[in-house]
Amino acid sequence: MIAQPDNLPDDQIEVWQQAVEYLQRAHRMQLQGDLANAIHDYKASIHLFPTPEAYAFLGWVYAHLALYDEAIAACQHAIEIDPEYGNPYNDIGAYLIELDRSDEAIPWLEQAMIAPRYDARVYAFFNLGRAYEKLGDWQQALALYQQTAQRYPNYRPAVHAMQRLAGRFN
Repeated sequence: MIAQPDNLPDDQIEVWQQAVEYLQRAHRMQLQGDLANAIHDYKASIHLFPTPEAYAFLGWVYAHLALYDEAIAACQHAIEIDPEYGNPYNDIGAYLIELDRSDEAIPWLEQAMIAPRYDARVYAFFNLGRAYEKLGDWQQALALYQQTAQRYPNYRPAVHAMQRLAGRFN
């Protein structure tokens, strides 16, 4: 889930390992729906050793509770720690879409698309399509859904969105 930082001083290795244990437990709790304890353990992980992953996942829990301002703030902390980590850029964009602020979401999603450390880039492409669709730019949205479906053919939401939006042009 998370790689140990390079050149970690010996006196920080155990602290980092404890932080990772809290992070992993928080993630399990989050997946089980125990959001209160997930928040607690993400915060404990951050207190011991702040990582972009802990902040981004904390943001995800806040978003599930519709606490989008808190979610965005957590993601901004993640970016401060590691500006190359793509997840928080995408997440901020997705939260802004949920807040009907799609125009503000676009630069965040574009940054996620080019972030050097991002394994789930499909979400940035798809969410950028969602942002343009909410703004009424159906041609740009359709182009992004098509691009997402071509790059990630197993990502069914992009295929469905592409088909749904293409039907509006007929």
